[in-house]
Amino acid sequence: MSDPTQPAGAASFQIEKIYIKDLSLEVPNAPQVFTQVENPQLEIQVRNEGMQFAEGMFEVTVTVTVTARSGDKTVFLAEAAQAGIFTVRGVPAEDLDPLLGIGCPTILYPYVREAISDLVTRAGFPAVVLAPVSFEQIYMERRQQAAAGGPKIELAN
Repeated sequence: MSDPTQPAGAASFQIEKIYIKDLSLEVPNAPQVFTQVENPQLEIQVRNEGMQFAEGMFEVTVTVTVTARSGDKTVFLAEAAQAGIFTVRGVPAEDLDPLLGIGCPTILYPYVREAISDLVTRAGFPAVVLAPVSFEQIYMERRQQAAAGGPKIELAN
């Protein structure tokens, strides 16, 4: 549907829907894990991807995986895939990739941070507060890897 307030041919960007695409939690060593006093080590991975699924419509997904380990035992594994549907029209081709790789994930990240924190808290653990992420840095690293012919970059903390 065209917006009568936009001049013909003008670039437009709109958030159509933000939703949880996938949400999972595993606590493989419950209930014994709740009697441990040792703080677990956290491993955090952040991934994002975007794809066009209709004319001018794109789905972008930011997936965060948090694995908590104590020694050789997994305390919990939490994963959330936060997705959004975005309408993009009239954006030059050279600007589309950065929009999908930087702009859209930046919009989605606060939602996935909240989902992970809530999921871990509901599992009976202290909240995991994820640090801010620079999707611009991830995007630039991916571009450098692609130019060098290397594998995809995945952020892991």
